Amino acid sequence: MRPKNPRVGSSVVSVLATIACLSIVLAVTFYLVNRQPQVTVEKVEEQIQAPAETPLVMEEQQEEVVVVPEQTPEPVQETPRVTPEEMVAAQLAAGEFGQAIETAETVADLNERTMLLKMVVKAQMDSGDFVAALGTINRIPLAEARSQAMSERAQAMSLAGGSQLADFTELIQLIQTQTSGLWSDTGEGDGEISQFSSGVKVDPNGLLHQISQQERNGQLAALGIKARQANLNQNVAQNSQLRLVSLTRLEQQVQQLIEEGRSPVETMKMLAGLTKVQYIFVYPEENEVVIAGPAEAWIYNEQGQAVGVESGRPVLQLDDLVTVLRTFSDQGEKIFGCSFDPRPEGLARVKEFVAQSNARGPLHAGGGVRNWTRQLKDKLGVQDITQYGVPDTSRVARVLIEADYRMKMIGIGKLDAGANIPSYFDLLAKENSQSAQKLEALRWWLTMKYDSVLHNPQRTAFELVGSSVLCQSENQIVTKEGQRLQTGQAEKLNREFAANFTKHYQELAQKDLVYADLQNIFDLALVAALMQNEQLANRAGWEMNAFAANGMYRPAEYKPAHTVETVVNHRVYNGKDVVVQVAGGVRVDTASVVKNQNNLKVSPEVGAVSTKSQAPALPVGRWWWDLAN
Repeated sequence: MRPKNPRVGSSVVSVLATIACLSIVLAVTFYLVNRQPQVTVEKVEEQIQAPAETPLVMEEQQEEVVVVPEQTPEPVQETPRVTPEEMVAAQLAAGEFGQAIETAETVADLNERTMLLKMVVKAQMDSGDFVAALGTINRIPLAEARSQAMSERAQAMSLAGGSQLADFTELIQLIQTQTSGLWSDTGEGDGEISQFSSGVKVDPNGLLHQISQQERNGQLAALGIKARQANLNQNVAQNSQLRLVSLTRLEQQVQQLIEEGRSPVETMKMLAGLTKVQYIFVYPEENEVVIAGPAEAWIYNEQGQAVGVESGRPVLQLDDLVTVLRTFSDQGEKIFGCSFDPRPEGLARVKEFVAQSNARGPLHAGGGVRNWTRQLKDKLGVQDITQYGVPDTSRVARVLIEADYRMKMIGIGKLDAGANIPSYFDLLAKENSQSAQKLEALRWWLTMKYDSVLHNPQRTAFELVGSSVLCQSENQIVTKEGQRLQTGQAEKLNREFAANFTKHYQELAQKDLVYADLQNIFDLALVAALMQNEQLANRAGWEMNAFAANGMYRPAEYKPAHTVETVVNHRVYNGKDVVVQVAGGVRVDTASVVKNQNNLKVSPEVGAVSTKSQAPALPVGRWWWDLAN
């Protein structure tokens, strides 16, 4: 409280008081202007707005001065500098692997960045996430360190008893981070999503089974997946009747990117939009090996598959090309495929079960039939999947398995392929043959079909003519012990189904993209086989590096399928239960094409196309071009 009668001091005291007052004001002003940078805006506002414990009063024509006791501000502690290594270690300890990678990639020094990324790789492998570790390894900028990390990952997976799983794409990562789905990969549930899921899926135990249309639609609705446009530049987005891709130049660019710690760009992975292989050229003087065919811009459909904007056909993929190049290299098996094989004990149980059922007479409609079918499936059990020639984790293997599986489902009437490809049961109903009731097992398999391979006299230019897929058939006898005996023959209806499937394969491929995908893989396999058989790489002086059998380029990996759900169905004809159980597979044996002189025919026109198709002057780093009209 202020005294009622202020005291009047001498002029000296008044001057001193005024000086003291000004000193305090200057000191406060100096402190506010020159505060340490660590002091936040909020703290400054508190210092300005907070009332002093004793108010500073200065009244005009008043000589009284109330002196404010000087308050010494607390010293501001400087934040110690955190090194990138300490930051990454802290983020890994908190489980923030993504932020740790981002921190590492801000470091300019390649050696230090490599060290930090290896820290992340180790933490990911210690947590059992080998898929994420693979993605981080690909970011390591130094090639030697990257190779070492890859070896350490393989060793760690072997010790853990694991297998190399799917290398998820950016699209799937986006879906998992931007949707509310309960994903097993994120630890929030048991849902799964993979890069390749257009018709079949593999459960964690390696069992392949069909995805129903209802299930697929439900997944897409839940995820909100929409077809998306590829991120393409104007040049590659143009339609081309003949686009040429230099495999030698492409490999050089891929190798350079890998050595820099980067992944191949989207255009490389989709081979510049090729939807078909029509020609193969070798230019020995220019050290070029070139493939050519129609190309267009692409979008990603609801399953995440790249398809042509106008044709709707799947786009050829670099992963598939590299896989088959390695199969047809000196170290490869020169053949690849898959087969579905019922287990003998299951076949024996089915044979006995059907015999007993027929002895009792026809089944009761409704629940009786459903119960009988369920027992039939249980008694046969799962079938084994055998794969050879390509890695069972490769995309090529997945396409072969799915195409074969869906072909069998069409054959036994569980998938509709249209009126031109009726199921075996539909054919049986039309035939109404008594002999068909003796049928016990069928075998259907898919293989390559080409009308011819044209070439110029110098054998430096080749054209693939009449590319398609051939369905073949055979009747098999099942013994009492469940052994399947080959007959080498197919009865009439069996042959008719295979013939229809082959004749109408192209229209089926328009409806079901897995068959167009299979045709693309056959084309790429024929390219690889011709290169090996005609020594095209040697003639071009091309020593494969990144694409070689032990090269640095690593195609994406998928969950391998080891078993498949039973492929069996039945109908009742003339009071008898007719059971159709199918085996078979896909066999890609290019020797029947490239070594058969009846298929290889000289054509001067192919050489003329080769001459017109030589590479023009291209920008540095360009590996594809279009044939000028």
